[in-house]
Amino acid sequence: MAALAFVAVVAYALDQGTKHLVTRDLVEGRAVDVLGSFFQLLFVKNPGAAFSLASGTTWVFSLAASAVVVAIVVFAKRIRSVAWAIMLGMLLGGTLGNLTDRLFREPSFGQGHVVDFLYFPKLLPAIFNVADIFIVSSMGLLVLLTLLGVGLDGSRTPRGGHTEADDRAVEGQATASPGDADVAATPTTEPR
Repeated sequence: MAALAFVAVVAYALDQGTKHLVTRDLVEGRAVDVLGSFFQLLFVKNPGAAFSLASGTTWVFSLAASAVVVAIVVFAKRIRSVAWAIMLGMLLGGTLGNLTDRLFREPSFGQGHVVDFLYFPKLLPAIFNVADIFIVSSMGLLVLLTLLGVGLDGSRTPRGGHTEADDRAVEGQATASPGDADVAATPTTEPR
């Protein structure tokens, strides 16, 4: 739980800190070359989701983000794996970062525009922010943990699909009655 909280606080602070600097120091809509035209800072206010999709339904994203935050907080008590805690911390921090924008930025509560500013025009058509990086990275880690079979408690499911507990149960059945196996394997012939 401590790892989850720490990662969430770091993600949130980085997101909100960078957004503060962007809104203070950059002019909306004017690109600043960082690595030539490969990487730019371009301050925009996003009223929708990724790629500014569904820009008229910001309140839906506010509700969905609120549900994600509540689910993570409730679910966090079950986490025993540091990797899962990091993944959920990244998701929580990123979600809270964008939710803060939606709740408290103009034009109104729950309808606020998200501050985006990271732009790689030759690689991606999207302009994004630090919260988005944490959210997408958390989803990548989720896929990796799932593929590796890492459970919420830190246990690993081998590639065969069964756990160490399953192996112990099978071993227990095999050793529980060794005499039964001998009897079944011994052919019996009765005289005619």
